[in-house]
Amino acid sequence: MPTALCERSPRVPAEQLVAEMVPPPRFDAVRFGTYVPDPSQPSQTEAVELLRSFAAGLGGASATGEARGGLFRRRRRRAVAEGPRGVYLDGGYGVGKTHLLASLWHATPAPPERKAFGTFVELTHLVGALGFQQAVAALSGHRLLCIDEFELDDPGDTVLVSSLLGRLVEAGVALAATSNTLPGKLGEGRFAATDFMREIQGLSAHFRAARIDGQDFRHRGLPEAPAPHDDRTVVGTAHRTPGASLDAFPALLGHLATVHPSRYGAMCEGLSAVCLTGVTPVPDQSTALRLVVLADRLYDREVPVLASGEPFDRLFSEEMLNGGYRKKYFRAISRLTSLARDAGRLTGS
Repeated sequence: MPTALCERSPRVPAEQLVAEMVPPPRFDAVRFGTYVPDPSQPSQTEAVELLRSFAAGLGGASATGEARGGLFRRRRRRAVAEGPRGVYLDGGYGVGKTHLLASLWHATPAPPERKAFGTFVELTHLVGALGFQQAVAALSGHRLLCIDEFELDDPGDTVLVSSLLGRLVEAGVALAATSNTLPGKLGEGRFAATDFMREIQGLSAHFRAARIDGQDFRHRGLPEAPAPHDDRTVVGTAHRTPGASLDAFPALLGHLATVHPSRYGAMCEGLSAVCLTGVTPVPDQSTALRLVVLADRLYDREVPVLASGEPFDRLFSEEMLNGGYRKKYFRAISRLTSLARDAGRLTGS
């Protein structure tokens, strides 16, 4: 019998959230050498060289030892003030930004416990779970903090992240981030960014920005998103696929509201496939944003998604796709489409 995501409500200790801040399984084996730049997009090759150089420059003392005291700490602070302590990769969907960010994590000469990797959402959830001061203490000993999908969705996040990164840079932590939005443009379309320009500019000052151009590799040379299956196919596949889950889509959306998004990753652990019946457009923005987080965690873990009902490109309304969170929604569509293609092997299609 298949399991059900609706029956999973994992409890994740706060300290485990820090220990699990590593590249997701999908990116365990990626390296700079496995990234294949598009010859027609020189910015992709330039980004690889920039990050190789950045990783090589992190071979000195980390924030855990000499950087915590005396003259060295004063020198470190002066070095921070002289220029950005981080790199920021901006580009469209599917151009390989997460691949490059994970490659940087792997290439940085520091033990895994002194490097942290997580999405922007996971970082804010970490602060929520630990509290601000404990989060600063937990991350200040790191040599590198990688933040994937950097976006600012509300004023609270703006002030929180600005303060957190400022404290970490002061402690000698190097930063690397990816986003679909340049640092100076964060928050546009979501809230009154002009009211928080000081915080936004403070964030931008931490980074040297680099643009990566290109087409979404998930769609490069591939057919359009596969058509949804019928309920009978989805249910039958779930029952004969070991480790698969089976849920009615509306029920799953309701269940997501009862689980903190920081636990969605744990909720997906051990699944070989996710089977969903009755996919319909999401009813509201809060539900849509929770679904985006779930899509990210499934994509991280390479869990194929087999579904009936509406195709994934109809999940979000035109108003949502034209609003301030449009980049999140387009990313979710791109990733769910990729996972729907992966599910073709379950049905032989």
